Parts: sequence; C-alpha cells; structure tokens
Amino acid sequence: MATYTLPELPYDYSALAPVISPEIIELHHDKHHAAYVKGANDTLEQLAEARDKDAWGSINGLEKNLAFHLSGHILHSIYWHNMTGDGGGEPLDKDGVGELADAIAESFGSFAKFKAQLSKASATTQGSGWGVLAYEPVTGRLIVEQIYDHQGNVGQGSVPILVFDAWEHAFYLQYKNQKVDFIEAMWNVVNWQDVAKRYTAAKERANNLLLAP
Repeated sequence: MATYTLPELPYDYSALAPVISPEIIELHHDKHHAAYVKGANDTLEQLAEARDKDAWGSINGLEKNLAFHLSGHILHSIYWHNMTGDGGGEPLDKDGVGELADAIAESFGSFAKFKAQLSKASATTQGSGWGVLAYEPVTGRLIVEQIYDHQGNVGQGSVPILVFDAWEHAFYLQYKNQKVDFIEAMWNVVNWQDVAKRYTAAKERANNLLLAP
C-alpha cells in the first residue's frame, strides 16, 4: 500500500525571516506537517484492517480522518513551495508570469481586488483553516476558497495553486493573535514562479477530468 512521506523543505529554516521566524518554520514542518503525514498513514492502515475484518463500525470517523490528514499533508506540501525569501510583490509579465497575472485580472477584476479577497478569506476563516487560490476546471477561471480545517468548503475538482495557512500554529509564536498582520506579511514571500507553474499544470490536467456538461 502506498504511504505518504514528509517532503524536505526547499530552503533552510531561516529563509523566510523576518516574515516567518526560523522557529516557526521548524516546528510547523517538522512537527505539525509530520503529524498529518503520520495521521494519513495510520488511517490507511486502520482502513485496511477494517476491510480485512469486514468491520465497518468506525468507517465514518476513519473517512473523515483520512480527508483531514491527507488534505493537511497536501496543502502543507504546496505551502512550502509557495513561499520564497526572494518573493513578494505581484505577478508581472516581465518576470515571466504574465499568463498568471492575466488570469488573475480576468477572474477578479484586478490584482488588488484578488489580494483583498484572498486576504479577507484567510484572515476570517472560522477556527482553523486556509485561504486558497484555486483553478476551477469547469469554467477555466481562478477562484478563492475559504477552507476550514483542511478539507471543508472545497469545490470538487478545484486545484489549489496558492495557499495561505491561517492555523494558529503557522503564526502564533511570532504574531500572537494578530492573524491579519500575518496574512498581510505573507504577501512579501509569495513565490509567483511556483504559483505560475501550478496554474499551467492545473490547466493542462483539466481535460483529464470528467466534467459535467
């Protein structure tokens, strides 16, 4: 059975300072992300045991746990690559990400309007959650999703290309309860090159989905 593994960080712990401190990066990746990987693998083992024994009394909880831990693993894996110490600003044609910039403008009206929506969605998600820019394959447009936990409020088939982690473990040691300040600071480390590659890949895979007419 396939198992999930914790990916290595694409940079060292201090690479995103001062926006995100080395201590937060280390704890976030080595402890929190690792826990989601373990949770997904443990749940797969429990589901295998349930199949072998034909014992389905805990199926609802197991399926929920799998969605939670697997989604946490996937979103965090994207999150690390969505950031760089040399990032920030906005996607521009001169930086080779003009197609992404055009898609953002077409889908949201302007980069400023998109930034406002993603910032608000990230900062106001209830409890623990994410603000996500996703490619929606039915219309071929970009949308913002406000995801609670790791898996709630997700449009089926949508592909996350830029994710803002709004869980307290992502910022509390440095920003305390000022989530809004953390979200605003996040814009200084966005890796638009990575986001643009994910956008292109999502569009190329869209034809492989079975879409409703």
